[in-house]
Amino acid sequence: MYQYDDYDRKIVKERVAQFRGQTERYFEGSLAADEFLPLRLQNGLYVQRHAPMLRVAVPYGMLSSNQLRRMARISRDYDKGYVHFTTRQNVQFNWPEIKDVPAILEELSEVEMHAIQTSGNCIRNTTTDQFAGVIANEITDPRPYCEIIRQWSTFHPEFAFLPRKFKIAVNAAPDADRAAILVHDIGLQIIKNDAGEIGFKVFVGGGLGRTPVIGSEIRSFLPEQDLLNYLDAILRVYNRYGRRDNKYKARIKILVKAMTPEKFAEAVEAEWQHFKESEARITSDEIARVKTFFTEPEYKALEDLPADFSLKMAENPEFANWVQRNTDTHKRSGYAIVTLTLKKTGTPPGDASDKQLEVIAGLADRYSFGEVRVAHDQNIVLADVEKSRLFALWQEAKMAGFATPNLGMLTDIICCPGGDFCGLANAKSIPVAEQIQVKFDDLDYLYDLGELELNISGCMNACGHHHVGNIGILGVDKRGDEFYQVSLGGDSGKNAALGKILGPSFARADMPEVIEKIINVYVDQRQEDELFIDTYNRIGMEPFKERVYAKAN
Repeated sequence: MYQYDDYDRKIVKERVAQFRGQTERYFEGSLAADEFLPLRLQNGLYVQRHAPMLRVAVPYGMLSSNQLRRMARISRDYDKGYVHFTTRQNVQFNWPEIKDVPAILEELSEVEMHAIQTSGNCIRNTTTDQFAGVIANEITDPRPYCEIIRQWSTFHPEFAFLPRKFKIAVNAAPDADRAAILVHDIGLQIIKNDAGEIGFKVFVGGGLGRTPVIGSEIRSFLPEQDLLNYLDAILRVYNRYGRRDNKYKARIKILVKAMTPEKFAEAVEAEWQHFKESEARITSDEIARVKTFFTEPEYKALEDLPADFSLKMAENPEFANWVQRNTDTHKRSGYAIVTLTLKKTGTPPGDASDKQLEVIAGLADRYSFGEVRVAHDQNIVLADVEKSRLFALWQEAKMAGFATPNLGMLTDIICCPGGDFCGLANAKSIPVAEQIQVKFDDLDYLYDLGELELNISGCMNACGHHHVGNIGILGVDKRGDEFYQVSLGGDSGKNAALGKILGPSFARADMPEVIEKIINVYVDQRQEDELFIDTYNRIGMEPFKERVYAKAN
């Protein structure tokens, strides 16, 4: 895990002091609200429906147990005793007071955390696969490259005021995309060329929100040494030509579509030639230096299957279920990757209380070298658990409410905070998620359905990634009333696709029945071993539409 050096500490401490002064001037009246707005946004501070919200960066999803404990304390001292984990691997405090934010940032800096560039028209937190560095078949660990991008993008003088916010994601798994790189402004797929050299396939112009777009490939192989100067070229083209007269048309996806991906790629290549051999080219020594921060922990030499592991599985079907659903294959023999679910029915997806944070910190210390990862799907990962200790971990996780074996199932819902908190939302998201979880609270039935992604957003900003859910739900406003639009066929993975709208929207009370009808069509129509997305892609929208909108006799 990356550890701050003196330079990191210095710039974060300076930013805390700077924002403390800005906040004091704002309350004194010498800094107007419209002047304070961009300053607070670049420090992650929003003003939401009921209270301010502070978004804190979790670079490439990595957290230490010490950081978890500090967040727990901050949530108790300055908030309402809980935090919310987002789809971009960040964490949010939903109820701080503006006057307290400098003190919160000071406390975060003491454990090497900050809120720099978690908002505003700048390069945001770079994200990656929550299994980075431990999954067996990845090309290489993507986290060092994410760290290189983080260092390059933080306080980049040319890109502090872009036409709009800018998001980058990196993936290194050849057969899966848990980072959703195709719906980011820049998506980087790590690959090897025929000579065995590491490089990147570069996608640009993806994004969700008001105008969802799947990113376009603009370079099939970019050598790793050229990562930063090529990113510079992309950002320079966007900064020069991106729309600034209309915020709804200011994202890079609009520019790429207007220019066409081919013409945009030509512009980037031309820009790149000006400084292709400049000092911005990363040396092999620098890549190796950053990689030293991501060395393997002190793994033991273990047999893949402990002596009593099969017996415990046979004697405890509930434990066996959890192992099957909530663990993944580790690259090292005798270890497993464990996902702790934050999707227990009755709890807002992605929320964790101060006490739960401290429990997770303890689990990390005892079972996973003191580290956790935040997943894109708003769950928490313990990446390095000895298989011989899985049963003990499961017992503790179950007591804390983290062992619901529904990972990847219908009730493992991705959900934004919605109208309960966000001033931009048209409708509430959390109550709809709970209604669906209650309706389908039967694990045997969920397992029969198989993997199925259901995502909910409270507005067109799509923080709940509804566009790429197999089933997507979007809150809409109808003359002051909350309604919900359903889409089908979205996919955030290697075969990324945008869902298509089913038809007219529904009242909140109708949503569980609507989802049930959709699921029933799938159950009736599926062929052997077909998942929901496979059946939808085969039979299309019409059978679902006919069933959902059929008039009762």
